[in-house]
Amino acid sequence: MKSKSPVAEKIERLREEIRRHEYLYYVEAQPVISDYEYDQLVKQLERLEAEHPELVSPDSPTQRVGGAPLEQFTTVRHSIPMLSIDNTYSEEEVKEWAERVQRGLGSDASGVQYTVEPKVDGVAVALRYEQARFVQAITRGNGFEGDDITHNMRTVRSMPLRLKSGALRLERLEVRGEVYMPTVAFQKFNEERVQQGVEPFA
Repeated sequence: MKSKSPVAEKIERLREEIRRHEYLYYVEAQPVISDYEYDQLVKQLERLEAEHPELVSPDSPTQRVGGAPLEQFTTVRHSIPMLSIDNTYSEEEVKEWAERVQRGLGSDASGVQYTVEPKVDGVAVALRYEQARFVQAITRGNGFEGDDITHNMRTVRSMPLRLKSGALRLERLEVRGEVYMPTVAFQKFNEERVQQGVEPFA
């Protein structure tokens, strides 16, 4: 196996350090360095990648999209149908559902526990990773086909472009979840729109 050059190793160390700080800032909300120090790390990486373009990789922190998201999308078919979850406003329907679960599990139903949490109403998406690297994002759409929003998702800093080393053994991985904007972030976004002379969203 060919060993990496000192420059390649330095670039990879920088990427790992930046990813760690992005996770601490955007996911854990517990930054350990200042914005200035973070920016300096990114600039150092950008400079090295500019000097060695052959070492740029799609999962590098420098490859995040900083501009406006795309508004036109192509349609992509889901590898496995992405179905929605049923809802109900009836206690009786919840009880009937729980009984169906019990019947379906049979003898294994004795240890069943349930977790109830508030529903987050956002956009259901599927994130595709290959060799732990983010390659594509697709909306749920009609459950069988959705919009390719890969470009847009690269603007979401809490979404990793590369998974941690434990996921490297997985050739492909698809993560499904909900993309949403917290109320505080939405209010800040609207304030910025007003400052720019643009109509805020309702």
